[in-house]
Amino acid sequence: MENIQKALVKYWGYNDFLPLQKKAMESVGRGTDSIVVLPTGGGKSLCYQAPAVVLPGLTVVVSPLISLMKDQVDALIECGVSAARIDSSLAVGEQQRVFEALHNEQLKLLYLSPERLVSNGFVEMLKKTGLSFIAIDEAHCVSMWGHDFRPEYRQLGVLKQVFPNVTIGAYTATATEHVRGDIAGQLHLENPEMLIGSFDRPNLIYKVRRRTNRAKQVCAVLDRHKGESGIVYCIRRRDVDDLSSLLRAKGYDILPYHAGMAGEDRKKNQDAFINEKVDTIVATIAFGMGIDKSNVRYVIHTGMPKSLEHYQQETGRAGRDGLEAECCLFYSGGDYGTWKSLMSDMQPEAYKIAMVKLNHMYNYCTGGACRHKAILRYFGQTLDKDNCAACDMCLGEMDFIDDALKTAQKILSCIVRLGQSFGGGYTAAVLTGSNDKRILENRHNALSTYDLLSDYSQRTVHDWIEQLEGQACIEKVGDYNVLNVTEKGWRVLKGNETPRLLKPAEKPAKVSRVVEDSWEGVDKGLFEALRKLRASIARKKGVPAYVVFGDVALRDMARRRPSNYVKLLEVRGVGEQKRRQYGEVVLAATKDYCQANSLEMDVGVTSETTSFEPPTGEPKKRSKLSKARQLAFGMFERKLSIEEVAKSVERAESTTTQYLVEYIKREKINNPYPWVDEQTFGLIVDAAKEVGDDRMKSIFDFLNGKANYTQIRIGLACLRNSG
Repeated sequence: MENIQKALVKYWGYNDFLPLQKKAMESVGRGTDSIVVLPTGGGKSLCYQAPAVVLPGLTVVVSPLISLMKDQVDALIECGVSAARIDSSLAVGEQQRVFEALHNEQLKLLYLSPERLVSNGFVEMLKKTGLSFIAIDEAHCVSMWGHDFRPEYRQLGVLKQVFPNVTIGAYTATATEHVRGDIAGQLHLENPEMLIGSFDRPNLIYKVRRRTNRAKQVCAVLDRHKGESGIVYCIRRRDVDDLSSLLRAKGYDILPYHAGMAGEDRKKNQDAFINEKVDTIVATIAFGMGIDKSNVRYVIHTGMPKSLEHYQQETGRAGRDGLEAECCLFYSGGDYGTWKSLMSDMQPEAYKIAMVKLNHMYNYCTGGACRHKAILRYFGQTLDKDNCAACDMCLGEMDFIDDALKTAQKILSCIVRLGQSFGGGYTAAVLTGSNDKRILENRHNALSTYDLLSDYSQRTVHDWIEQLEGQACIEKVGDYNVLNVTEKGWRVLKGNETPRLLKPAEKPAKVSRVVEDSWEGVDKGLFEALRKLRASIARKKGVPAYVVFGDVALRDMARRRPSNYVKLLEVRGVGEQKRRQYGEVVLAATKDYCQANSLEMDVGVTSETTSFEPPTGEPKKRSKLSKARQLAFGMFERKLSIEEVAKSVERAESTTTQYLVEYIKREKINNPYPWVDEQTFGLIVDAAKEVGDDRMKSIFDFLNGKANYTQIRIGLACLRNSG
């Protein structure tokens, strides 16, 4: 373990382990078979990559997709690890070079498909290589109970027979207890150690809304994430084509992806997304499993997925670096019918399982519980806090209506009076007093429930009908999805049970703590400058930008602002290889930015938080404020000047100014007095509006000496708190 920890620092720039990583690596070191379930972004790949570097022989990694192999191998090579892949996309000459490296024992990791690994000729060759470990990635593919079963993965059951003395580790991000047992049995693992992490992804901000205007709802999310990478999922291919055409016409930087496209076009669009030549992919779920892109900042579902396993997998493609990411799901009752129809040709037993999963998914969409809690409950786990601070429910974006029982009784009563013979849209129209021709012809305008909910829109009432179905008070039956009142619904009618009904909140939603924490102490201008530098390096090298540096590393650089190689190595995600390759240009860019904006360098940890860590499912540890900061903050509370505070805490005025900026941000102060007078602050505000920029140099030049850099810095800190 000591050697593995050294390898973590040397190659990946990590000084510590995430939850369960150490135990998973220890299993490999002991030669114990294992099944490791960690959430996406929880460091699953490192569980086998780090031991592979220090083990004496070769580690083979089984991976389902060429694109996934390529991404991981590229990332390992960038870190200085000798890794390779063999797949059908490689030219004969490239494959030959890999075989030569294998023969000369120059590789530590070799990535293969399951079919190639178990082929006779390849097995015989591997027997001569000193194979020490086999890692099976995406191991849920082994199980028929898994959400992405692949028959070729079943062949891996022969490995224990062929390599009886080789340790096998199975790794996945999504596997229920049933699936885990099936993996162990199918692979013939010997008393495997089961290491099950939390299924929670605390950095993902889940939001669920009924789909009303697909294009408008999607555009609202895209507008919140301009210039950032994201995926938009659709259920059907034609939806992908329609939505991608519409978004391109509106000027959005997107490309489509689905199985009906030519293979060459699919690959071209996927590569454009990975290499950040395009911001967004609009796709069916055929896209994504092989994507190892770490900086996807949003995932949008324009229709309901068919299971919570699929939803967990698909949203898991966002925020793999552990930083915040938004996951928006827009559903309708029609999605339920669409999936039911698409799955109708399945075998009876498989169809039964699929429908159970679909019902769980629909209940998630229409339920009123914390989204993180609901997902964990499905996977047999619990959330150890009352408020996740990262979903629409906990952020106050949705409210429960006060008179839920009365409203539900009105809806259910109307269904009964309609003879339980009509669908949700028609029922909502009757309840809201519509003069639709069909309603008048059926004389349903004479019903006692007609116009009972006319204070609300048809859309809102239809939404409540969907919520009552999700809570099993209503069921849809027959080909036309007519509404029937269930046994639970009759209890509601009698007043013996009260459902929950939701509506959008009228008050502004809170900002997620996940977002606040991840940007704590980060200079956003420097982050953007480093992001442009990263993109330039990536283009020249022909690799994805996140392979050069992840967003975690860039934010930590913009937080610490290192001035030398030693300080650069303290940045999370910067190992020796990357320091050697990029250190000079990164340090130069950081120095130039800090000089232009009068920023102090080597600030280390600039607030309570150290650096934003990937998701762990555990409460985040915080370090105490330094004594100097504690003292300075107390003096700033008493409105003492920077000069007085600097003398008291024995720090330079530039450092003390940094403390003040942190104090202003921490306390959400939007009034800079007494540190900046009212007139000067007014000039700074006007200048910021005029130049349309919050960089100090732009504002300093515009003001032409009417405010110094210190005043501008303080003024901007207050201005940011005001939005």
